[in-house]
Amino acid sequence: MRELVLPNDTNSHGNVLGGKVLHLMDLACAMVAMRHCRRPVVTAAMDNVEFLAPIPGGHFMILKAMVNHTGRSSMEVGVRVEGEDPRTGDITHTSSAYLTFVALDDLKNPVVVPELVPTSPEEERRFKEAIGRSDARRKHRQKGD
Repeated sequence: MRELVLPNDTNSHGNVLGGKVLHLMDLACAMVAMRHCRRPVVTAAMDNVEFLAPIPGGHFMILKAMVNHTGRSSMEVGVRVEGEDPRTGDITHTSSAYLTFVALDDLKNPVVVPELVPTSPEEERRFKEAIGRSDARRKHRQKGD
């Protein structure tokens, strides 16, 4: 997914607003989740958001999202955001996050999603790391923090 950073999307320093980045992360990840399960989805969690570098107005924002893991009715989708200078083509990794989505049936109840089967070493790595994050989220909820 690509987006041009327009003046209305920037802060007083001329860089894209963090809220705009979060919104586009949610959108890109939701589309990936919906394509995986072919159902409507809702965002259940967003975690490990890291803003590493700004994206100036007039640059392109590139969002790359991928399903990392599936549960019974949930999916973790990772997203990487990059900024591209349209004049030079230079690309910078600017932010990353992990979002969890729940698939819904026609009555808006959680529904089983297709299992994700990793097919490459990179997918296997992402899958295992996602299990660790899922376990950490579960422990966090149980503690009530």
